[in-house]
Amino acid sequence: MKKDSKIYVAGHKGLVGSAIVKNLSSKGYTNIVGRTHSELDLMDSAKVAQFFESEKPEYVILAAAKVGGIVANNTYRAEFIHSNLLVQSNIIHQSYLHDVKKLLFLGSTCIYPKNSPQPMREEYLLTSPLEYTNEPYAIAKIAGIKMCESYNLQYGTNYISVMPTNLYGPNDNFDLETSHVLPAMIRKIHCAKLLNEKRYDEVIKDLEVSNLEEAKKYLSSFGVDGDRVEIWGTGKPRREFLWSEDMADACVYLMENRDFSDMYDPAQKEIRNTHINIGTGIDISIKELAQTVKEIIGFRGELYFNSDKPDGTILKQTDTSKLHNLGWRHKVELRDGIELLYKWYREKS
Repeated sequence: MKKDSKIYVAGHKGLVGSAIVKNLSSKGYTNIVGRTHSELDLMDSAKVAQFFESEKPEYVILAAAKVGGIVANNTYRAEFIHSNLLVQSNIIHQSYLHDVKKLLFLGSTCIYPKNSPQPMREEYLLTSPLEYTNEPYAIAKIAGIKMCESYNLQYGTNYISVMPTNLYGPNDNFDLETSHVLPAMIRKIHCAKLLNEKRYDEVIKDLEVSNLEEAKKYLSSFGVDGDRVEIWGTGKPRREFLWSEDMADACVYLMENRDFSDMYDPAQKEIRNTHINIGTGIDISIKELAQTVKEIIGFRGELYFNSDKPDGTILKQTDTSKLHNLGWRHKVELRDGIELLYKWYREKS
């Protein structure tokens, strides 16, 4: 990519997209294009076609997606599969029609089977059933991988698919109903600390409610009070987390230095599993994670692990050897990243 190449980042305001825009800008790229949802509905094929026709981007980074944690994925199953399939199909197809030089599609490691061998290698895709709670979202992301692969093989395009592990970082979603595990944990424990220390005005401000009674009632619905925070599940599942700005650096590295042809052995008769895991290759139990967040925030109450709630997949660690062999490794370790994110959250709120 040239520094003045027109680069369209779909989802440029979200956790993933904003980190990628920041990375591109820091490296001197000056022609970055983005549209908010109000400016461009990516589910509307006609409007997406009009956008590509008018803007003619040379490179596309597809970071737009409907995402969420266990509760959101399991509750809004139809929305997750419908929205993601439409957005992916519209952008990938228009990229082909308008001769985009390279596209990067971002998925998720939830594409791997529920009982996948650990750590998860790219070739474990579609080898056994998925985790039920996020199956619709995972199927949409698998479709995106296969769409990129298929366009490459039939049309000679240069589309790369990357599967980041659990991401966290600036511009994360802290909504207690729809957020992922780490930002939800940070906000719950932060609010519990404020209650514990009787900093009631700060609780009301954080939750944007009118009074303390309303704040306590809302937090109680998520198992939060001044003495205890409820965490879903047993705490035994292990998860891997990657700082979003590290993920962005990996994506830009691949856009600058690698092509689809680098993703498979040309001697293969059947070309599949060309996607790349992006992660640290290091996991942590949910219980250890919660204890770490509690220590960083300074909450003096208790953590309660509710075993009546689902755990999700028990083990979920990526094998990052393919990415390492392509020349990239992460920089930010988890505890350092949590401290950075908590600082960002406090400054934002």
